[in-house]
Amino acid sequence: MTTTAEPTPTLERLVYTSRACESMSTLMLFNLLNQARSKNARLQITGHLLYADGLFTQCLEGPTQSIDSLWQSIQADSRHDAISLLIRVPIEARRFKEWTMAFSSYRYLNEFDMPGFFPINVHGESAQTKMCIS
Repeated sequence: MTTTAEPTPTLERLVYTSRACESMSTLMLFNLLNQARSKNARLQITGHLLYADGLFTQCLEGPTQSIDSLWQSIQADSRHDAISLLIRVPIEARRFKEWTMAFSSYRYLNEFDMPGFFPINVHGESAQTKMCIS
């Protein structure tokens, strides 16, 4: 008897920017990351979040249905506004497969020694931020 394998879900990458509605403290960012990582794990989402100068840039990777669900949730989230979709494309492979949410920001915002933290340089970049757009 021949069994058919489940089709591999189509993967997508979505990148957006938004503006925080209030200045984010280290504790607020720590809590935000923990919530995002938990939700992303359930949805099979990986990605990266950049926070600099009150602006977020987030890169999400995962199955189309999960990206759709998370994107709707992000648009309804009152912690940020001025949401702008930069990229939404099908992808062959994940760039952040080891992180449900890697994080880049200023060194001083890593007070809690968050795993997956990558400090940004004076231009507001880390190697991980460049992986989102390129």
